[in-house]
Order: sequence, then structure tokens, then C-alpha cells
Amino acid sequence: MRLRNWIRRIFFVLYEPNPAEQGFKERAQSQSQSRVDVTVSVPNAKESDRIFGVALARRGLQPIHVRVVNHSPIALRLHFRSLDPNYFPPLEAAARCHFSILRRLYTFGVFAWFFFPLLLLVPLKLLSIRRVNRKMDALFQELAFHRRPIATGGQSEGFVFAAFDAGTKMVHVRLMATEQHPTLDLVNNLAAIPTSTTTASDSAIESKSHVFIDMMFAISVSGIDTDYLHRKLDTLVPANTMNDSDVKTFVKNLSQFSVVTHNQRNTGSGDPINLVVVGEFETLLNAFTGRWDETEVISLNTCWKTAKAFLLGEEYRYSPVSSLYLFGRSQDFALQQIRESISERLHLRLWLAPLTYCGQPVWIGQVSRDIGIRFTTQTWNLTTHRVDPDVDESRDYVLEDLLDAKRVEAAGYVDATAPSTVSTPRRNLTGDPYYSDGRRVVIQLSPNRTSPRFIAW
Repeated sequence: MRLRNWIRRIFFVLYEPNPAEQGFKERAQSQSQSRVDVTVSVPNAKESDRIFGVALARRGLQPIHVRVVNHSPIALRLHFRSLDPNYFPPLEAAARCHFSILRRLYTFGVFAWFFFPLLLLVPLKLLSIRRVNRKMDALFQELAFHRRPIATGGQSEGFVFAAFDAGTKMVHVRLMATEQHPTLDLVNNLAAIPTSTTTASDSAIESKSHVFIDMMFAISVSGIDTDYLHRKLDTLVPANTMNDSDVKTFVKNLSQFSVVTHNQRNTGSGDPINLVVVGEFETLLNAFTGRWDETEVISLNTCWKTAKAFLLGEEYRYSPVSSLYLFGRSQDFALQQIRESISERLHLRLWLAPLTYCGQPVWIGQVSRDIGIRFTTQTWNLTTHRVDPDVDESRDYVLEDLLDAKRVEAAGYVDATAPSTVSTPRRNLTGDPYYSDGRRVVIQLSPNRTSPRFIAW
């Protein structure tokens, strides 16, 4: 059999998808609202390769499988842009994966100098490429979620092709009512239907001519070795943890923690602690991911990918971050936002504190912005990131970003240390200067999309 396939590959281009692959559905998540059931699942890179017969992840594609069962009295329609503003229609996604005739010709052109008879195979290759590309188009269209109303009592399912994300994939499913009734009637129709309780940020939202049903899913997608998977977060907080419900007591207890990070031996002062986040880990993860990328652990593989990205000026979304220390340990969780290259990114490090507020975990954090590369004698490789000295800017950016994500329940600023100025800056472990007004932003997260109760600037 292997010999037969090898011979076939010599003469033809083989395309062997397996659309019957269903293993990814075992990790599916389901939610219900207003008698509408939605199930979402995301294949990992290897599973999508088997389903579609081509390496979608290498082409920046990620198929999201959505299933909608409509028991409501109105027809619904999936809003594709909510899943990804830059989603790919099925034929565009297929076109990205097409076998290239030119690439095949180039390959044969090189070998033809040594094996001239191989040129005789070119017509067969051309014909088979054309055939398999058409087969690929048909498969992508067949498996796609189709743009049609989902009638009362009906259901629809299929793949939406989005940009690739590893780690935690945030999937926003929005369904629109399609009946052309007055808005008030539609709202009353939905309001009269019992709504089941879910942990997602789903809500029926009135607009001028439509009703939206929103549901948020956080789907874990294998492919990167994230740092927090190596931490047992439930064992980090001691039994005698302080539990505050009074704001003044909470602020007073925050002042007992270090105002800066440290090195491993606790002999040097690093970047300032300028951020406090209150919320369960799942709430925190859902609030940031989709806007921030998770980070991988430091290993030979990730060091190589980091070096390659640095040398070639490329981006590496999940690049590890260096370790800073608080509470005697390196960060429990790190996130980043990267710009055009690995040298320009925001770093956010978080530590679980021995403190809770209103029964919610408290995360102490440090955020700064890398704006370039500079030489230093403080590191083994003689280079380090150049940090934007205005550390308050990156602190305030985090608050604004979470406000845009509608995940802030309440927020305010507390004093942490004496201010520093441009003329009298402090310095971190690698010698970068920074200045600040000496305040921390404290953000209480909401598990659902909401408007803040208050923001004390």
C-alpha cells in the first residue's frame, strides 16, 4: 500500500481530507439563551489538517465550528463579523490552501537539470492540481456555516474560517433576529421566553431595527505551552489569606506589598508594581485573551523561535517573557501585545496575592511597553528591550483596553510610592530609567460584558 501511494505521488498531486474527523467536538462548549442553543468547538492544528487535508494553521487559518438550534419564535441569523472581523469566506480560505502550479513547476525545474525525464510528469501534475483544487473548493463550501436564516424549530451548523489563535480562543457568537417586526415586539417576544442561567456574557440587546443575542466562549486550543499551565494556582494562596470586603481595609492591605518587582535573589529592584486586578482566573483570562496573547514557557524551542523572530524582524505572538519576582516567585501568568516586531510589545505580568476582596482573588501586576532594543552588560546576550520610561502610559492603557472590552466592574487609583519625574527617574534591573506618579490602578473585573459602576480617576 505504501509503495502504491508513493508511486501515485510521483505522478499526481494527492488530496486526502477526512471530513468525518469529529474528535474536536469532544471539547465543545454549549450555552443556551432565550430558547436558542449554541455549541462551539475549535479543532487544533493537527485536527484541522486531517479534516481539510491541508495545513490551515500554517496559512493563518482556524476553522471554528458553530452549531445553532433555534427553539425561539423568531428566525435568527449568525453575525459572522462577531466571530472575527477579518473572517475568510470558504472560497477565499480554500484559495489560501490551493496547491500551487508555479511552485510545482519550480520544483521540477530544479530537478529537471538532473532528471530530465521528470519534465514528462508536468502535464499530469498540472491536471491533478487543477482537480484537487476544485475538490478543495467544494469541501470548504460544503463544511462551511452558510449565510441563511435559521428558522423557528430549525438548526444550522458548520465552520467559520477565522484568523489562527493558539492557547485560549475567544469566540463571540452573535445572533440577529431577522423578522421584520417592530423592535418593541421582538424585544417583548424574547423577554417573554425564560432565559437559562449561563456564565457567559450573553444578553439580548435592543437596537434600532434588530435584536442581538450575544454569547462568549473561551475555547482552549492546543499548540503552545503556556506559562500558567505549569503553575498550580490553587496552592499558591495560603490558608491565612486576608479577605477584605471594606474598600479602605483593602487599600491599606495593598500598601503592605512591595512597590517593585525583584530579581530571583531579591537583591535588586525591578519594574514598578502598577496594576491590581480583582477576579477569578477564568474571568481574568476571558477578559484579556482575544486582545492580548498568552506567553510560552522558556525552552530551547521557544528561545530559537524568539531568536529567529528577532533576527528576521518578525512577530512571535507567544514569545516567552523574562522572569521578574514577587512573593518569592516568578510571575504566575504573563500576557503580551505585540506590534510589528518582537522588539515592540506590551508586557503584562501577574502574581496571585495572599489577599482576596469580597471573596475574589487579587492579582498584583506589572505592565510596561517595549519600544526597541539596546545593548547592555546586565544580560548574557548583551542586549535587552528598551522600556518606555513613562510606565504610567502602559498602566492606563490596560484600563482603557479592559473598558473597551466591557469587562470593568469598577476601577480606581491608589497611592503606592512617592512620584518620580523625568529629571529624577528610577531604574529597573537592566538599568532602564522610568518615571511615574507613584499610583497603581485597581480594576475589579466583571465575568460578563458590562458598563462600570464607577471609575475613580
